[in-house]
Amino acid sequence: MAAVTVKVNQLGLSRDDYKGLATTLCAGCGHNSITNHIVKALYDHGVDPYRLAKMSGIGCSSKATAYFVERAHAFNAVHGRMPAVTTGAAVADRDLLFLGISGDGDTASIGLGQFCHLLRRNVDCTYVVENNGVYGLTKGQFSATADLGSVQKKGSVNQLETIDIAGLAVQVGASFVARSFSGDGAQLVPLLRAALSHRGTAVLDVISPCVTFNDHEGSTKSYQYVKDHELILQEMDFIPQQTEVEVDYAEGSSTEVELHDGSRLRLRKLGRDHDPKNRLSALQVIDESRRQGEVVTGLLYVNPEMPDLCSAENLPRIPLRDLGAEQLRLTPDEFASLLKDWA
Repeated sequence: MAAVTVKVNQLGLSRDDYKGLATTLCAGCGHNSITNHIVKALYDHGVDPYRLAKMSGIGCSSKATAYFVERAHAFNAVHGRMPAVTTGAAVADRDLLFLGISGDGDTASIGLGQFCHLLRRNVDCTYVVENNGVYGLTKGQFSATADLGSVQKKGSVNQLETIDIAGLAVQVGASFVARSFSGDGAQLVPLLRAALSHRGTAVLDVISPCVTFNDHEGSTKSYQYVKDHELILQEMDFIPQQTEVEVDYAEGSSTEVELHDGSRLRLRKLGRDHDPKNRLSALQVIDESRRQGEVVTGLLYVNPEMPDLCSAENLPRIPLRDLGAEQLRLTPDEFASLLKDWA
């Protein structure tokens, strides 16, 4: 019998080497699609698992770090605090490749302040927001990214203005901002690879439908929710498997994605006429698409000239964790001279 040949990347690793534990998320969840795209991006990019640091907070999205690259470093922070932990770790060890996985609740609500400061400091990391517009772990309340006028599963209408993660990222100072859809691997995988190559904060706002709590007519981030009235939310729920929604359409064009319940999500992929280095153009595209009821996807903004935090602070290439006390402290003579200068 002929031997089975396993395809490997430039590090000699197979795609299976980038996989993790089996998912415990609902079958058909968009987050699982994102995990698969991350696995492919890391494999294609040839990322050394031992140089990867997976960072996360709290929420369905933050469980995803368990589902890829078991050999990587990992830190699961408390709710909303992943940006601060990532900042400290990135300053302490510049040799690691940081990949943060967060959700719209973890990022745009309790963690909003820390998220903004991570962006303005341009911490060297890739920050993926798995955005479904609801709190999946607490039974589907609106999150801060729910669109104005969207309808909750129980019929409530969101009367609060949305926090647009991509628009906020551009305004606050992120040097790489993109948006995509969990079912569009042809677009998301290259964006992930570009983000991994970027020096500074790369934000990817990925619309990722919640199959359980945001699957109904009137939602703008939805998949089919099965047996709506038969489920008792205080008990164990059974979520039947759904077929994941995938799309394939050309640059510069629009398409409507029909979801399981018959509702539609309108996507528009940026064309080559969009200049991602033009900050005002990026904000205009984001605003216009929202007013037209479209989810614009692609690389929205990038500033390759902006120094990352460690470069701006002139930190040494040697990781701070490897510096000894004699390298971190002033000598007695240097300290005395410093006090003399202050006198």
